[in-house]
Amino acid sequence: MHVALLVNPTARADAGAHAAERAADRLRAHGVRTALISGGSAEESSDLLAAALELGVDAVLVAGGDGTVNLAIQQLAGTGIPLGIVPSGTGNDLATTVGLRDLDADGAADAVIAGRTRTIDLARIVRADGTTTLYGTVLASGFDSKVNDRANRMRWPRGAMRYRIALLIEFLRLRGEPYEVDLEFADGTGERVTGDLLIATVGNGRTYGGGVPICPDADPADGLLDVTLVRPAGRIHLLLRLLPRVYRGTHTSAPEVTTYHVRATRLSSPGVTAYADGDAVGALPVRVEVLPRALTLFAPA
Repeated sequence: MHVALLVNPTARADAGAHAAERAADRLRAHGVRTALISGGSAEESSDLLAAALELGVDAVLVAGGDGTVNLAIQQLAGTGIPLGIVPSGTGNDLATTVGLRDLDADGAADAVIAGRTRTIDLARIVRADGTTTLYGTVLASGFDSKVNDRANRMRWPRGAMRYRIALLIEFLRLRGEPYEVDLEFADGTGERVTGDLLIATVGNGRTYGGGVPICPDADPADGLLDVTLVRPAGRIHLLLRLLPRVYRGTHTSAPEVTTYHVRATRLSSPGVTAYADGDAVGALPVRVEVLPRALTLFAPA
């Protein structure tokens, strides 16, 4: 068996890199040929993974968070080549969704060695210019994406505190954005939702942002996507009532929240950026459609 082990290109000296080395040692101890891949950037890492796949590997193991896993998803979708995850990023939401979050390096390697697999759906984003990209967790737009936009523009502080400050600033500036949301259901019918929204998310998985269950009923293997729409409400109500429910995953019954199960949807709102698997994927409008059983994953014991 030959495994390509993709390491977060920005994490060579941190815990993620150490976890990758440990997983590689365990795989090799069981006779699995393992090659570590880590470019100087996401683009270079993707090129190196593509080269490894062209040469021929039996599986890919990723040591990192959702962004690094997403690099592998782009190339493994539809191939049947199984993906393993050593969850060592800041978010790890796909690992959470598929029950791999608690695996350490040894556990992730053992899942590869055991060879048990399962398949899950992926979501495909189609941008206005026709280009596409895939994701495994949640596409976020609205308030969430504005927080990310601001955090990405900030040079200080570093780490989680930068996100918290961006969250506070955007909360003080909170307002709804005009949206058009076209929904396509599994039975072939459709519906259009218009009006101001604070948040519009499309989930293949349940969580984003490191474990926030914004789409608590999403099942990554049901052939559907979960859409969660949040309409404007007063800041105090959102802070004291709705936000705690979001973190508990009980917000879907709130009067300002509407959810849908769809096979595809189109989100449109001027000036709003969409984020998926934690990274910016482009400005709205975008179409999002489900790709059933598109990704094969190693399943833990």
